Amino acid sequence: MTDTDTATDVVVVGGGIGGLANAYALATAGHRVRVLERAPAFAEVGAGLQLAPNATRILREWGMLDEVVARGVLPRRLVLKDALDGAELTAMDLGQGFVDRYGAPYVVIHRSDLLTILHDACADAGVELLADQRVEDVEVLPAGVRVRAGEREFAADAALAADGLWSTLRPRLSDDQPVCSGYVAYRGTRPVSEVTGLDADVLTDVVVHFGPKCHLVQYPLRGGELLNTVAVFASPAYARGEQEWGGPDELDAAFDGTCDAVRRGLTWLWRDRRWPMYDRLPIGTWVDGSLALTGDAAHPMLQYLAQGACQALEDAHCLAGEVGKQQAASTLDWPSALTAYQQARTGRTARVQSNARVWGELWHCDGLTRALRNQYLTERRLDDYRWTDWLYQP
Repeated sequence: MTDTDTATDVVVVGGGIGGLANAYALATAGHRVRVLERAPAFAEVGAGLQLAPNATRILREWGMLDEVVARGVLPRRLVLKDALDGAELTAMDLGQGFVDRYGAPYVVIHRSDLLTILHDACADAGVELLADQRVEDVEVLPAGVRVRAGEREFAADAALAADGLWSTLRPRLSDDQPVCSGYVAYRGTRPVSEVTGLDADVLTDVVVHFGPKCHLVQYPLRGGELLNTVAVFASPAYARGEQEWGGPDELDAAFDGTCDAVRRGLTWLWRDRRWPMYDRLPIGTWVDGSLALTGDAAHPMLQYLAQGACQALEDAHCLAGEVGKQQAASTLDWPSALTAYQQARTGRTARVQSNARVWGELWHCDGLTRALRNQYLTERRLDDYRWTDWLYQP
C-alpha cells in the first residue's frame, strides 16, 4: 500500500516526547504533519521527569503549562545531600524568586502524563498519528522525501528522525555508536500512602543523595499522590567486562554504606527492569537535505542535568521558529530551514551533553574529591545561580 498520493509537509519518525513536540509545533504553524510510531501505541515506559524553566517557558507558549502543572508537582526546593551521612549540602529555592529569575516554574511530572498531553494536543491540531509503523528507510529526493515503513510509503516535503538513542536514521549522518557509561538506573513509583519512614522533604522537594559511584533521586508526582524514586550505580560486572551487568544482584551492594534514608529508598524500586545509561558524543551535522535529526536521535545525553526532555522541547520550538521565519518571508525551503535549525542548536546541545558527563563525575566522586565537593557546596550562597543561568535563562 502506498500513501504517496496523500503527501504531507512533514513526516516525524518516532512518537515520543520529542517527536510529538515537533509535530505539535509544526502543525499549529499550519503544516500537515504525520507521526509514525513503531510501537503498537503511543506510550512512555518510565517514571518521573523534571522540566526546568527552559522547557516550561515553551510549554506555556504552547498553552500546555497549566495542564502540565495540574498533572505534576511544583517542587519547593532542589536539594543536594551526601548519600553516606545524609547531610544536606545545598539547596535551590524553586519558589517565586526562581520563577521571576527564569520566567517560568520548575515542574516534575510523570513521563506518561506529559506524553498524553502532547498526544492529545497533536490530535486536536490535526496531526495524523499512526502507531505500529516501523520505518525502514527515508529516501531523500531532490524535492522532499519518501519514507518507507513495511509495505507502506509516505511522501513529504521533509522528515524528522525522532527515534531516540538507538536511532536507525542517525547512521545516515554519522557512523558513531552509543557510549555506555557503565552505570545503570532502577526506577519506581509508589503511592505515598503505601510507603513509610519517609523524610518529609521528599514529599515537597526534588532530593538528590549522591555518593561514591551511586546516587538516589526522589520527588513527588501527580499532585503528591506518588513517590518517584531513581537509583543509579556503577556496575562492577560492567567494569569486569562481563556481558550481563547491572542486575538486581548488584543494586543493594552498590549502596552498601549509605545512610538509612537512601537504603529505605531502594525498597520502593522496580527490580524487574533496569535502564543502562548511554549517551553519544556530540556531532555537528544533523541534516541531510530534507531529513533532520531531533531529540535523542540528535543529542542523547546522560541524565545528570535532567535535560533530555527539555532539550527535545527546545529543538521543536527552534525548528518551528526557523520554518516560520522563512514562511513569513514567503521563501520556505525545507533544507535551508533545517540547516538553520542545525546551526542554532548543535552548539547548545553539545554543551549540555558535555556538562552532563562532568556533573556525573562530580556526583559520584569519593575520597578527597568528595570532601572538597561537599565543602564547596556547603559554603555555596543560596542565591548563587552561576551554574544554572546558562542553562535556564531565556
